[in-house]
Amino acid sequence: MTKLFFRFLGVTCLVILVQSCAGAPVDQVDLMPAPDVFGDGALNPLPDQAPFERIPYEGILYATDRSPAGEEDTEAYYLNDIGQVLRVGVADVRLGDEFMSWEEAREISLLKARTDQYPVRVAGIDEWGVLEESIPFWVNAELETAGNVPPDATARFSEAINAQLANSGRSDVYIYVHGYKVVFENPVLVASELWHFLGYQGAFIAYSWPSTPSKFAYVKDSDTSNGFARNLRLLIETIARDTDAEAIHIVGYSNGTRLVTRALEQLALIHHGKSREETLQATRLENVILVGSDLDRGAFGSYVADGLLNVSEHMSIYLSQHDKALGVSQFLTRRQRLGQLWGDGNDGMWESTREALETYRDQLTFINVSPAEGSQSGNGHGYFRSSPWASSDVLMTLYYGLSPEERGLVLQEDLPIYSFPDDYIERLWQAIEATDSTFSPIQSGEDGGHP
Repeated sequence: MTKLFFRFLGVTCLVILVQSCAGAPVDQVDLMPAPDVFGDGALNPLPDQAPFERIPYEGILYATDRSPAGEEDTEAYYLNDIGQVLRVGVADVRLGDEFMSWEEAREISLLKARTDQYPVRVAGIDEWGVLEESIPFWVNAELETAGNVPPDATARFSEAINAQLANSGRSDVYIYVHGYKVVFENPVLVASELWHFLGYQGAFIAYSWPSTPSKFAYVKDSDTSNGFARNLRLLIETIARDTDAEAIHIVGYSNGTRLVTRALEQLALIHHGKSREETLQATRLENVILVGSDLDRGAFGSYVADGLLNVSEHMSIYLSQHDKALGVSQFLTRRQRLGQLWGDGNDGMWESTREALETYRDQLTFINVSPAEGSQSGNGHGYFRSSPWASSDVLMTLYYGLSPEERGLVLQEDLPIYSFPDDYIERLWQAIEATDSTFSPIQSGEDGGHP
């Protein structure tokens, strides 16, 4: 009895020590550090004019299968409960205080050494309705009986995406999928940051699945992220079918990578028997980026066996030896996590895995973020925001479509995975200069860098 009690106490303490996949569950975050690639303005993707004045829907798109808050829940837009259907709309997001001009925000955003924190907050939302295809027949029967069928917003959502694609001149759609223990607003805010540093190109969608803002909700959230991938798949299929998007990119984080990979496996099974080219033409998926992935390595291998790598042009998986949150997850599950770096002995890489990584190098890349600046910040789990090198690598993958070698990453001698050399930023600048004739790091932003 005593042994069981202390075992339970130990596990409970470990759960408490697991840091969330984002900050505290509030409707505000501090703007992430400027990615080093911007060099205090040497590279500047931000538009000269306030972007939301040009975006057709004046905000950022979202999709969520959380239950909507009732009239009595005045401090929440959506609850932390599963809502079955996929609701879509637009969120109003503000940077800085109400007195900050766009010119100030544009300059401050790119500074490497900021003296103050600048809040990013959700000021309001406008739900348009649901993707009708996402309504299960049993839910639809209940809604019809209650006379409370939400409007089908599929056409409006698709038209909004098309309007923004035409407006930005770039036919890319980006989707951010968050991790566990956060409320609805968190993925909206993080997606807004990423879109901000992409210069508001293309259309960005924050995907908010019903995680629970509690340190004790790990098991519950893991079940949810594993079991409710259908709606994310339907969102991807809707964008591919009904919009002008030429490429769809997904950034999945932590526990949310379970949801992403499960949705992609569903797509792989749906398109089973088709050629890779036919599948890519149907899905339009280009880059899938998994950061701090809290997914069983064995489960990932099963998804690959089902054709996972055929549904996107390329998949990048970031690894870190400093990720304490995944270390706790490994302890709880007794299984190696996909986002952990291979070690020695039983934690080492199997020869079959080496051969697979060599075979699929053009489709699958593992990247060791451990040497990157800022990768150990906090509990080492949120490095895609806290590390100016990691964020630079993610963003330039999305912005320019550069390969790992083109971005300046180097293959490790001991493992067939990429890593960050000491001169990574200089290498990245050289790659961008070779790709983008308007960029010159020597000017250090004297004439505004990239428009």
